Amino acid sequence: MANGEWRMENKRYIDLKVTPGTYVPPVKTDYPEDDPYEKMHKPVYDRDYLPVDANYPYVDDTWQNRLRIWCGYHIVLRLLGISLRFKYGLRWQGKERLKPYKEQLKNGAITVANHCYRHDCASVLTALHAGHHRRIPMFAPNFRTKDQIYLRIIGGIPIPAPEEGLSAMKAFNGAFDEFHRRGYWFHIFPEAKRWDWYKPLRPFQKGAFTMSYKYNMPIVPCAVTYRERKGIFKLFGPADEPLITVVIGEPILPDTTQPRAAEVERLLDATHQRICQLAGIEHNTWPSQL
Repeated sequence: MANGEWRMENKRYIDLKVTPGTYVPPVKTDYPEDDPYEKMHKPVYDRDYLPVDANYPYVDDTWQNRLRIWCGYHIVLRLLGISLRFKYGLRWQGKERLKPYKEQLKNGAITVANHCYRHDCASVLTALHAGHHRRIPMFAPNFRTKDQIYLRIIGGIPIPAPEEGLSAMKAFNGAFDEFHRRGYWFHIFPEAKRWDWYKPLRPFQKGAFTMSYKYNMPIVPCAVTYRERKGIFKLFGPADEPLITVVIGEPILPDTTQPRAAEVERLLDATHQRICQLAGIEHNTWPSQL
């Protein structure tokens, strides 16, 4: 194939069909074929962190944290965006699609994307020029890795584990009630786990779409897509990793006059289908949800 040798024995790639010109990176990883939520990235949990329980400061309005997050956007994220332009040729397309929806987006939105490489979150935030008023629910143990400071400054909020009890989840949910009241944007990866350079779109979990219905917040679908590494970019990044383009789609608006369960299903299916289209996938080999 013109766009690289796929590992065709992987059943999720056998029937995958993409539009002409869509680049699919060569498959060099034994991706799971039946469990879309298997953890592929195994970070080292070697840092201390506050217990993520009912007493965790999910809404941290101290001046230190405000300064940390402000600097995270205006310094760290901007510098990282410049770095990603060199290392991964970061580009973005489709931001003009948001212009007709200024009224619907003025009180916040939920961006969702495929979870496919280390800096995919930063890539989406950079593409959308997301300010420091955004929050990102994240897997709590990741705050015990070397990335703990980075996760906080980009607006990460740890999700309490089920064993912490209902009081912890109530505090977490209450924090997002407050963030929504302030008009913040949220970002969520509904695939849950990161699979580097994976092309098929995996099944989505319902959290982002339940939140969209609860807060009447639009969903902004984004696809992190790949380009073949060539030219001068061969000097700046790993030869076996592709270049990146973030493609932004039109907002998908929740209809809160409909029953919650049915509307969450509709939002999930519509978003999954739209991200497939944005990613140049004509036939995906995973269902939209399990």
